[in-house]
Amino acid sequence: MPASFDDIEIGQVVSLGATVVDGKALETFCAAFQPGWPATGGAPDTMVFAIWSKLDSEASAAWPQTKRVGVDALRWLRNPPAGELLRGRMTVMGKDPVGEGKGIVIAQHDLLDEAGRLVFSCLTRSIFAR
Repeated sequence: MPASFDDIEIGQVVSLGATVVDGKALETFCAAFQPGWPATGGAPDTMVFAIWSKLDSEASAAWPQTKRVGVDALRWLRNPPAGELLRGRMTVMGKDPVGEGKGIVIAQHDLLDEAGRLVFSCLTRSIFAR
């Protein structure tokens, strides 16, 4: 994944990893946070966001990213069923230096299903060390 801000390239695509929508987790999530949502309807939007957030957090743990300053343009396209494999990816859309020690990276994040169809997307702005 991206090294320091100066080594990140616009257009660079980075894997955020993959995970399966766990059936038991889906039932537990729905009971706790989405009452009335049938688990047979697939992962609700809130769980899809949580899945992306977990993949993003795990993938970026060792990056020189010091702060996430924005998550915008959230889009949900599908509610993946239990057992569905989801893959995350990040595409660098732009970057701007901010002083000598840091810069802002603007990125498109996508969560794709097994067939490569878009499940969720969003734009992020993050501060990276230089």
